[in-house]
Amino acid sequence: MLNRKRHDRRASDSHETSLIARGTVIRGDLRFSGALHLDGRIEGTVLAEGDDAMFTLSEHGEVHGEIRVPHAVINGHVTGDVQVSARLELAPNARIDGDLRYHTLEMAAGAQVNGRISRQAEESQRELPAPAAELDEAVPA
Repeated sequence: MLNRKRHDRRASDSHETSLIARGTVIRGDLRFSGALHLDGRIEGTVLAEGDDAMFTLSEHGEVHGEIRVPHAVINGHVTGDVQVSARLELAPNARIDGDLRYHTLEMAAGAQVNGRISRQAEESQRELPAPAAELDEAVPA
């Protein structure tokens, strides 16, 4: 019984976290799913696969390239454009030298964005039903 509970808990945790340690440099594009925590440096594009992917850039981390993820917490230095389709948190040590596109933004005092900032509209817009035929006729006032 205990073994089954432990298995159920692991099955419900869909996020596996990858850690890129301080002092590590990756040259090239990086694709990930789940969660990625960066303490090192990436020279290339960071791309998330999946709507629930989470990217965390620590105060020691650096990205020299584009970032395209659904969820992010940034507290380091990014040189390049950032596109976050769901939620972005900019912590006090965050510095972005590039354009920023986001859907929901939380920005702490001290965070810097040196570029254009724009909010992304909702992906899917609601369609209104067609008006009923009776409403098309003019009604005298």
